[in-house]
Amino acid sequence: VQLQASGGGLVQAGGSLRISCAASGPTFRSYVIGWFRQAPGKEREGVACIGSSGGNTYYTDSVFGRFTISSDNDKKTVYLQMNSLKLEDTAVYYCAAVYNAYDTKYYCANGMDYWGKGTQVTVSS
Repeated sequence: VQLQASGGGLVQAGGSLRISCAASGPTFRSYVIGWFRQAPGKEREGVACIGSSGGNTYYTDSVFGRFTISSDNDKKTVYLQMNSLKLEDTAVYYCAAVYNAYDTKYYCANGMDYWGKGTQVTVSS
């Protein structure tokens, strides 16, 4: 399984950005895919996760109402739409996946089996 994140960049505070995670490899009936981020000097945190049904999502409190995670199973791609960006959203964002899994909250909190390389998101004032 390979995960490729893309779409990061520089955006002003209050702006929007969408990052994507394309998965390649075997197709699994059930999975949880999520976005994690790590800012300099801070621990990695789970930001948003989605289950294979598409209806099972989890968001960490700091992004709830501003970020939306979605998936396109045909394209094997997961998106993170980030609106109303804040300076504290600046981080390297990683996508990750775990298969034969359902609990989005658990895996967002504890990490996953497969990780992609990160994409930098920088929010400027």
